[in-house]
Amino acid sequence: MELIDGNQIATTIVAELKAAVAALGGRPPCLALVRVGDDPASVSYVKKKEKTAEEIGVTSRVILPPVTITQDELFKLIDDLNADPAVDGILVQSPLPKHIDEVAVFRRVSPHKDVDGFNTINLGKVAQEDETGFVACTPAGIMELLARSQVDLKGKHVVVLGRSLIVGKPVALLALQKKAGANGTVTICHSATANLPAITRQADVLIAAIGRAEFVTADMVKPGAVIIDVGINRVADATKKSGYRLVGDVNFPAVSPLAAKITPVPGGVGPMTVAMLMSNTLKARRLAATAR
Repeated sequence: MELIDGNQIATTIVAELKAAVAALGGRPPCLALVRVGDDPASVSYVKKKEKTAEEIGVTSRVILPPVTITQDELFKLIDDLNADPAVDGILVQSPLPKHIDEVAVFRRVSPHKDVDGFNTINLGKVAQEDETGFVACTPAGIMELLARSQVDLKGKHVVVLGRSLIVGKPVALLALQKKAGANGTVTICHSATANLPAITRQADVLIAAIGRAEFVTADMVKPGAVIIDVGINRVADATKKSGYRLVGDVNFPAVSPLAAKITPVPGGVGPMTVAMLMSNTLKARRLAATAR
């Protein structure tokens, strides 16, 4: 079993991006980070993004509207950022309060500044294999992890567990693309899939992204498969100071002995998501410069 070290790969990418930003000339890329309310996980994620941005030379502008903000007020804030020529990328941290339509917010962000890759136009560009758009950060990070771990999907059966807009659907589209490293045969499984273990056992590459702690067990995995665990779940653990530990969607102790390669949680896909956000922000800056 080979561990796919997302921390190490992300560190390499961040160093590459730092050099690319330094070579840009002119003003540095600018990323607007909008965090509504004080959800603890969101606070942590935004701080991590701020820190990485600073590390590579990207300016971050953190905007903290109250949890009581209305959808129309949030739209106005996004419209102002869309119109601001000094802002290259916009990320609205999810989850949003229940009174706000998250998909409508994703659509409100200009596709030219949608570094999260959730705007309808950018999702469509992924389907069309149009590289002028932005790919959602976690799916992009998964593909980069596979490429840098010498996993070529051509001729492989790729099973994606989960059909979310954020991971499942876009990563399936990426794995299908007619390009080097992709060309996989893709099956998407979800909560209504019958005989799930029979399907996951066919996977040469299994991507688990359902948000259920340690759901994938040894009897669901083919020996020699590559396992990409996207899940980040808290489970109670009295031995930890925090009272919990982080686990993925895969039962790592049971599955890892069977896997050819596997990502850990934490330290697998998570660091790649932030690295790809910074890559998208640099791309947005370059596209903006070309458009002028």
